[in-house]
Amino acid sequence: MTGNALSAARSIERPTREAMLQRAPSVQEFWIQNRDLLEDAWTQWEASQGDFPALLDGSLYDPNLRNAVELAWKDPGRESEVKALWREVFPGVYEAQFFNLERLVTLRDYLDRVADAGIPIRPPYGISLNRGGAMLDKRSEGYLAAPGFQAFYRTMMDTYMRPIARMLFPDITGYDTQTFGFSIQWQPDTDTSLRAHTDASSVTLNVNLNLPGEDFSGSGVRFFDRETQKVDELTFAPGTALIHHGSVPHESMPITQGERSNLILWLYGESGQVARPGIEHQTIEPKQRWSVPSVQDDGFAPF
Repeated sequence: MTGNALSAARSIERPTREAMLQRAPSVQEFWIQNRDLLEDAWTQWEASQGDFPALLDGSLYDPNLRNAVELAWKDPGRESEVKALWREVFPGVYEAQFFNLERLVTLRDYLDRVADAGIPIRPPYGISLNRGGAMLDKRSEGYLAAPGFQAFYRTMMDTYMRPIARMLFPDITGYDTQTFGFSIQWQPDTDTSLRAHTDASSVTLNVNLNLPGEDFSGSGVRFFDRETQKVDELTFAPGTALIHHGSVPHESMPITQGERSNLILWLYGESGQVARPGIEHQTIEPKQRWSVPSVQDDGFAPF
């Protein structure tokens, strides 16, 4: 479908919140049956936004991170300049400024426009069914299929997340060829917390999308260290990211005031294989870390 895809998508009858929460078979059928329509609708919608989607470019990243990453791609031997930007804030958990605070508003504006587009979009079931929840990877049903966003998402995963993850966690190499991502928005009157869990990923990147001045109370991320039994609750500033093995237990604490918006990005191997704690791994050279795997998308989605 082409010409009227946008209007058709906006008028289509959507699954109910209850059906989505229950993961009713009819919900999956809805996304499968309407995949082509929704992809065409997102393409038409993005075309209606003028030059705005083109603003999803490299300037969104923190300048120090962007410059260090660009240098590492040119000369992998300089990856230490990227590593120096990440500090360990809990055993096996690293933090860095990921997005440019002066440009983060552009990404937030784009996602707000997405929420207002009137096109059905699948929220991350079991995590958040509110306005800010969306699936981002094309392997997911009802994903955000706008071409400009998908180009930005692919760059974020291939150019930034994977080589950084391989550098900080060498054991995930080979268990990082597949990508997965979703957005969430914590609000006091909707989904307010997420109980202790591990992720079905080799590595997880959690980016705070809140803008400076968008304050909230509560909603810290509590991490658990299996070896020492240490527990610590971390909060991270606007535009910063936490990265850790998916096997690290963690939970989001209840939000009591304001809103918190996040991008959650995962890497794992084919058919959902993940790096397990203590697994042996081969030593690879920096040049191998700063490369994009040739493995194709296997279509597997964790949820």
